[in-house]
Amino acid sequence: MPRSVNSVASRARRKKVMKQAKGYFGRRKNVWTVAKNAVEKGLQYSYRDRKNKKRNFRSLWIQRINAGAREEGMSYSAFMGKVKSSGIELNRKVLADLAMNHPEAFKAVVNKVK
Repeated sequence: MPRSVNSVASRARRKKVMKQAKGYFGRRKNVWTVAKNAVEKGLQYSYRDRKNKKRNFRSLWIQRINAGAREEGMSYSAFMGKVKSSGIELNRKVLADLAMNHPEAFKAVVNKVK
C-alpha cells in the first residue's frame, strides 16, 4: 500500500510561505526553495530588529535630552542625575518629547532640578 503524504497540509504550508514572500524580487517570490530561505531569513531579521528598535529609540531620546540640556547649560549625565535625585518621575521618552516639541516645558524641568 502506498504511503500517505497529506498533500493538503503540505500545499497549505507552502502557500503560507509563498504568501509571506509576496513582494520579494526575482526567484525569491515564486520558487519554493528560494522563497522558503528568504522568508526564514526575513523572520530572523524582524525578530532581531524588534530588539534593536528599542535600543535605537533609547539612543535617540538620550541625544535629544542631551541637546536640550546643553542649551540650558547642563550635561546629559548631570541633568539625569538631578532628575532622579529630585524625584521627577519622567522617563527618557517623555523628556525627549518635551525637549523636542515643548522647549518651554523642558526648560521648566531643567530649572526645577538645578
